[in-house]
Amino acid sequence: MSKAKKLDFRPNEFVVYPAHGVGQIISIEEQEVAGLTLELFVISFEKDKMTLRVPTNKATEVGMRSLSSPDVVSKAMDTLKGKAKVKRAMWSRRAQEYEQKINSGDLISIAEVVRDLHRNDDQREQSYSERQLYEAALERLTREVAAVSGGDEVAAQQKVDDVLMSRAA
Repeated sequence: MSKAKKLDFRPNEFVVYPAHGVGQIISIEEQEVAGLTLELFVISFEKDKMTLRVPTNKATEVGMRSLSSPDVVSKAMDTLKGKAKVKRAMWSRRAQEYEQKINSGDLISIAEVVRDLHRNDDQREQSYSERQLYEAALERLTREVAAVSGGDEVAAQQKVDDVLMSRAA
C-alpha cells in the first residue's frame, strides 16, 4: 500500500499539509530513526521558513493531499460569495470550529471561515482572536489559489478580495 501512495507525490510538486497549508516537496529521502529506516517526503514551506519531514507511508494518513483542482477553487470562490453564517454559540466554541476547519486542509471549509469572519469597513470591529483566525484562513486560501492558478499570491489575494467586496455590494 505504501508503494502506491508514494507515487502520488513527486519532488518539486506542491502539496497541502493540513496543519501548515501549501508547501513544496523538495525531495524524498531515507533517514534512520530509532534503528528503523524511514522514507520521508521533505516539504518546504517557503513563506514560513520551515521544512517538514513526513514519512511516505503516513502522508495520506495525516491528510497530506495534492493541490485542489481549479473546479474546487471555483467552488471555494462561490462559497465566499455566500452570506456569512454566524452561529449564535459562544465565541470559544465557534473559534474552536473555525480552527478545526482551517486545520482540516479542506479548501471549501477554509473559504467558509473567510466568508464568516470577513468584515466590511462599515461593520463592527473584529476582536483580536477573530482577526487572527480570519488572517490564518485567508492566507491558506490565497496560497492555495495562487499555487493552483500558477500565479502569485498578490494576484490571488486580489481575486479573493474582489469576490468578498462583490458580495458586499
